[in-house]
Amino acid sequence: MTTTTPHTDRVELTVGQVAETFGVTVRTLHHYDAVGLVVPSARTAAGYRLYTSADLSRLATVVTYRRLDLPLEKVRALLDGDGTPAEHLRRQRDVVVSRLGELTDLVAAIDRALEREMNEQPATREDLEEIFGDGFSDEYREEAQERWGDTDAWRQSAARTERYTKDDWTQVKEEADALNAAFVAALEAGEPPTSERAMDAAEAHREHIERRFYDLDHAFHRNLADLYVDDPRFTATYEDLAPGLARYVRDAVHANADRHEGD
Repeated sequence: MTTTTPHTDRVELTVGQVAETFGVTVRTLHHYDAVGLVVPSARTAAGYRLYTSADLSRLATVVTYRRLDLPLEKVRALLDGDGTPAEHLRRQRDVVVSRLGELTDLVAAIDRALEREMNEQPATREDLEEIFGDGFSDEYREEAQERWGDTDAWRQSAARTERYTKDDWTQVKEEADALNAAFVAALEAGEPPTSERAMDAAEAHREHIERRFYDLDHAFHRNLADLYVDDPRFTATYEDLAPGLARYVRDAVHANADRHEGD
């Protein structure tokens, strides 16, 4: 049975004043009272309930625990457990520190998810310019679409690359650079374009395009390689890497196609 003390001149607050001070609803306070969790222990002469300093201290602890999403039964067990006020405060601190760790982990998980989301965004025009430098040109892209936009290869390539992120394009560039380096190494080593080394580089070139852009059989690869010699812009790209490289790559691609088509 709860005992109450008569109203005095001590600082005591009504239910409405407590609700405003602690940011809880009057309904919540009435519930805490009904379940015996925080019971106002003073009364006015007219019988209205008043919260004393001790009641407010207990309520402050309850509010702290509830803000940590602890269930009421757990809060009651913590409040009614044995121990000094300092020990109760240590319990509160332990609970808060535990939640801080959980929240820190949650923030880290959100950051990782955000980073993944940002990294999965399709590459922008500026990204492509940064990656490919002079090798990127809206003019070339528009011309390519005009020449091959109605082909299955173009549609397949467009469908794949529209989802490519900046990281994807960086990998594409690195792979292409490695392929060109393999051709240059074979050329400078004096290997003929019909050598195993040169033809293997040509096959890796074909597989790169097929994996990254569109299906590319050996016959189609021949036609593509012819452009490296017939189109001055393609030729210049290879010749900047090594004199005679455009024709060398073209011949290696044809030799590789002969090798595979003869199997």
